[in-house]
Amino acid sequence: MSNQYMDEEKNYWFLSKLGKRVLRPGGKELTLKLIENLQISSNDDVVEFAPCMGFTAMKILKKHPKTYAGVEINEEAAKNLRRKIYSDGQKIITAHVAHTGMENNAASKILGEAILTMHADNRKEEIIQEAHRLLKKGGFYGIHELGLYPPGLSEEFKAQMRRELSVSAKVNARPLTEVEWVKLLEKEGFVVRKVITSPMLLLEPARMLNDEGLYRMLKIGMNILYDGEARKRILEMRKLFKKYQKQMVAIAIVAEKV
Repeated sequence: MSNQYMDEEKNYWFLSKLGKRVLRPGGKELTLKLIENLQISSNDDVVEFAPCMGFTAMKILKKHPKTYAGVEINEEAAKNLRRKIYSDGQKIITAHVAHTGMENNAASKILGEAILTMHADNRKEEIIQEAHRLLKKGGFYGIHELGLYPPGLSEEFKAQMRRELSVSAKVNARPLTEVEWVKLLEKEGFVVRKVITSPMLLLEPARMLNDEGLYRMLKIGMNILYDGEARKRILEMRKLFKKYQKQMVAIAIVAEKV
């Protein structure tokens, strides 16, 4: 696996190491809306890109799909996921989501959250192309990512924000506006069927309480308290999220392979 791919994955795992299970810009609520709009049923072959801690995977499996495959690059996460996901028709594949090694037309539904944002634009395209290759005609691809608002933000502004996220908070996020996300999907042969947005409140106490529950939120707080480097990084991230609060949103999109 390319070192560049691995470097892009590192920041994805920072919060999970502190105990956070819900690692999506729109939190649990937007994830559940995305799953609802994908209309997963017992007839579906579902592929999830980067299941990470398995929160979304558990919600998907409650829909009783015919098959489920999670594609996870992190060896430790894949090992942990296999302890939870082990029934017939369920598997975890250790691979990068741009190169899964799965057969063409293997899925009727694909879901990926908080993964495209963390990649450069050319790798976003590779991942979307892989989703298109894996999907059967008429299949749906659902994404949950970080968006920018309003649509007319200048390229200079977006570049400055990305630099600050990268340098100050060590988060290599490359979010797009709603129009840009839609164009990216359409470029690779998808037709967008649904767009849902919500505030990006990833590290706000009320969102964390709703996503994680009181016990886990307190556990995360204790981990941050006793880890000086993590505490510094979290404070930097919150500061930047506050600074750009009006320009960042969470966005979920459902697109169809036609």
